[in-house]
Amino acid sequence: MSSSLKKAWIYLENGTFLEANSFGADKTEVGEIVFNTSMSGYQEIVSDPSYAGQFVTFTMPEIGNVGVNAQDMESTKAHAKGMIVRKYQARYSSFRAENSLHDFLVENEVMGICDIDTRYLTKMLRSEGSMMMVASTKISDKEELQKILESSPRIEDINYIEQVSTKEAYQHTSNTYSTREFKYEEAPTAKAKIVAIDFGVKRNILNELVSAGIEVEVIPNDFIAEDLIEKYNAKLLDGVFLSNGPGDPLVLKNEQEQIKKLIAAKIPMFGICLGHQLLSISHGYDTFKLKFGHHGGNHPVKNEKTGLVEITAQNHNYNVPDTIIEIAEVTHKNLFDDTIEGLKYNNEPIFSVQHHPEASPGPKESRYIFSEFLSLIQR
Repeated sequence: MSSSLKKAWIYLENGTFLEANSFGADKTEVGEIVFNTSMSGYQEIVSDPSYAGQFVTFTMPEIGNVGVNAQDMESTKAHAKGMIVRKYQARYSSFRAENSLHDFLVENEVMGICDIDTRYLTKMLRSEGSMMMVASTKISDKEELQKILESSPRIEDINYIEQVSTKEAYQHTSNTYSTREFKYEEAPTAKAKIVAIDFGVKRNILNELVSAGIEVEVIPNDFIAEDLIEKYNAKLLDGVFLSNGPGDPLVLKNEQEQIKKLIAAKIPMFGICLGHQLLSISHGYDTFKLKFGHHGGNHPVKNEKTGLVEITAQNHNYNVPDTIIEIAEVTHKNLFDDTIEGLKYNNEPIFSVQHHPEASPGPKESRYIFSEFLSLIQR
């Protein structure tokens, strides 16, 4: 099959130049390269808005074998710059499949790179850290690719939130009980109403909020804090959810200023991933970039309250600093590198987690956190 694929060339900012094959979109693209250790869920990963601006290297060697389908989308389209895989399987087989991964990537203008040593790339990223790269199916000259990469903006210089956030507010009503896993159960009646601020929210996060018994309105990232405070004081709103999203949280200056106002108003808040980071920054504790980030569905996290270990799904390059214990209690810790995974702010109705309790893909051991948000609101 490889002989029928187009050639592709990769140049990384550390000078590495590689030749591979290509499936998906035929183009030249610049982005940050990271690796993901999940054993399944490639469609959920590539359609997660948090991967905007990134090439995802998959450590799972066989990709494409179950095709794609509409139900597994985490947003309206694919957001990653590209997928890098050891072996692309064009012949898919699944009763749920509606199309091939190749056709899906072409439709979404996303590159697919295959027949490359992904173990070598992963070990390089673990050793040297995530880095910028350029990939092309049109340009094979190393020096030309190097010039393109050096003249392109870095991922931390781009505000991808403006690209992935909704432009109009909307009600989200679907839930996990409409899936095959819970199809014989009924979703609970809504006991509270929140707004979810969309920085690149995943569909299954919204599904879990609804399934916990919460009415959800999704609003754009350019929200006005005073509008939400007015609704909260009028008892038309019970809390605010801050979603996941792509890029460096330190560039989101306007969002930080609005969140500071919500904090001062004592509105109950819950943040996941980027939302977790923005809450830290808005409290005066800037985030830092991890060497190669956490991307995968097998990260052990210790719940400091219960002492139990939860296997979690993760997707982030940035983390909150340890000094935040001056104003918050650490509720969860990552057992791989001892970084902070969850916080409860002192004397404030605010908590957050760095990992993804909705998984998709990944284990669902942490989905109880959505019910904790409802409990916080009701208290």
